[in-house]
Amino acid sequence: MPRRRQAVTIKHVAADAGVSLQTVSRVINAEPNVRSEMRERVQESIDRLGYIPSIAAQRMSGSRSYLILALNDRDRTIEAWRARQGSDWVDQMLLGGMLKCAEHGYRMLFELVDTHDDHVERELTATLAALQPDGVILTPPHSDNPKITAFLESRRVPYARIGSTGQAGGIPLVMGDEGAAQEATRKLVELGHRRIGFIAGSAEYSLSEWRKAGWRGAMAEAGLPIDDLCVRGDFGYESGVDAARQLLALEPRPTAIIASNDQMALAARDVAEAQGIAIPGDLSLISFDNTPVTTFANPPLTAIDQPIAETVSQAVELLIAASRGEELPALPVIVPARLIERDSTGPAPLAG
Repeated sequence: MPRRRQAVTIKHVAADAGVSLQTVSRVINAEPNVRSEMRERVQESIDRLGYIPSIAAQRMSGSRSYLILALNDRDRTIEAWRARQGSDWVDQMLLGGMLKCAEHGYRMLFELVDTHDDHVERELTATLAALQPDGVILTPPHSDNPKITAFLESRRVPYARIGSTGQAGGIPLVMGDEGAAQEATRKLVELGHRRIGFIAGSAEYSLSEWRKAGWRGAMAEAGLPIDDLCVRGDFGYESGVDAARQLLALEPRPTAIIASNDQMALAARDVAEAQGIAIPGDLSLISFDNTPVTTFANPPLTAIDQPIAETVSQAVELLIAASRGEELPALPVIVPARLIERDSTGPAPLAG
């Protein structure tokens, strides 16, 4: 049988060019302290041998690891995976982050961390020691966990905070949650709705309060009462069921509901259906997130599309820029969400 061709390594390049491994690594990493003739010699060997740099070769210079680490909440992520209910938050994170990393010759790694663990610092210490990432991306609720952010600050590890204004450091990126909730509410007002209920998310997340603030602001702008029209859930389906039952028991009941995520919106739809309330004829419904389940619901849900992939992509870009000492834009970075109109919204029903 023919022998398998041996892969070209950094050692082959160094031997061919007659230089050290460290010199090859510095050329690969575009380090400034390499003479032009030496750079040309190494590059000629790279081209001649068809060498493709590996992460290990890039890391030999010691200046960068070429790894970006993304942290997501362990309990909520595992719960969503096991439920198999169509949440694609992690998919969108990886889509945006991995593609952007690849543009810059980086790799993105994904880890789960329990934000409620008293030993979170110990867990992070082990992770950072093993991977030595050039930057860390925090997603909610890690973004506003003072233990995690303080730990990264103490280790001088650059980090980006998705869904946080970054009052305590880091690179904050937000998805325009307050503005999106305002847009959703204004759309319902345009359709003639005056009793617009709101199902808020867990108070553990800053974005829950931003979404609630957007709804309150648009209601005030339209001169509409909010009294008992806001009920809090926890982003889970069952909490959405309880919240929807409370709202639909009001007299007069709301003619529209905005839910702070898709699972609670689906719960509201199911409660309405069980009570013989037609959507959108009797009740209009708008959701947040726009995960795949919204398009397969009956009817398909009008939803605020969260630009998760684009936000994580920008987080990677900013972390790499920070590691290079480049100037960052004004913070926080806002990646605006958008309203996707489908069949769950319509004109307010006529009174009486």
